Amino acid sequence: MLGIEASCDETGVGVVRGTDLLADAVASSVDQHVRFGGVVPEVASRAHLEAMVPMLDKAQADAGVSIDDVDAIAVTCGPGLTGALLVGIAAAKALALAHDKPLYGINHLVAHVAVDQLEHGPLPEPTAALLVSGGHTSLLLVRDITCDVQMIGETIDDAAGEAFDKVARLLGLPYPGGPHIDRVAAAGDRSAIAFPRGLTSPRDLAKHRYDFSFSGLKSAVARHVEHEQRMGRDMDVADVAASFQDAVCDVLTAKTVAACEAYGVEHLVIGGGVAANGRLRQLAEQRAAHAGIEVRVPRADLCTDNGAMVAALGAELVRRGRAASSLDLPADSSMPVTRIVA
Repeated sequence: MLGIEASCDETGVGVVRGTDLLADAVASSVDQHVRFGGVVPEVASRAHLEAMVPMLDKAQADAGVSIDDVDAIAVTCGPGLTGALLVGIAAAKALALAHDKPLYGINHLVAHVAVDQLEHGPLPEPTAALLVSGGHTSLLLVRDITCDVQMIGETIDDAAGEAFDKVARLLGLPYPGGPHIDRVAAAGDRSAIAFPRGLTSPRDLAKHRYDFSFSGLKSAVARHVEHEQRMGRDMDVADVAASFQDAVCDVLTAKTVAACEAYGVEHLVIGGGVAANGRLRQLAEQRAAHAGIEVRVPRADLCTDNGAMVAALGAELVRRGRAASSLDLPADSSMPVTRIVA
């Protein structure tokens, strides 16, 4: 299975055989977005155009296969940036049509769950999945990864990764903010500042039991930074970073473990770029272990956007005999997680 990922700022092409990863070629345009402090859709789309053919060539060379050896092609068709998605879809359609291969247009979020099979083997079903990235914060119940995925909770404002980027900017740290906050926070006191935990009051829990909110937390950090500057005090960046990071990870893990217990799920997959965060992994493992839940987290390079995850979901669709997509499949920037194949 050949998988193509082009939903945001990574151009990924992966090749898998079943659950064996043969190649994972990724070109990132993140350096082109640094001066803007975030992803610029037009810049991302142009970067995909430049990187697509080289990544296709590299993935096939690394895997030791040609397009003739491929049984089917999978491509991300949503959610994501429309212009970026169209580049990947156009490439996949061209290959499928030229070489008479079945084409699967797949859901980006579900692919983040499927990629875990490449490292830890078949996915237990049902399982819960916490997907945390710059664009998404979603809590899913996966009964069948090819046809039955339910959204349990999601962010009602900023995604967790987006909040990390915005707070990093407030603290004078580089973009993307997640890795830098994680690094700086290691030297800080996470109990130094009592930042708010979004949607955790009794009233909020009644309406948004498993949903997340990070906008208020981001604003609280901004107010703290402004206050310290106004008072003429030297701000301890490490303490702010550690306290902010702990507030995010506390809510993410508490709600996720509570959802697992409520739905009777004994397995949890954590994916997305923020899954590389050390505090998130530590807290998730501690709380899950206490509740008797097994946590599975793919290695860091499989958590970020990549073609391997698309190929992994595509391979599972083929294995279970799911129907392929038509060649007129569209890009769907807001594709719901319940729609796994376009």
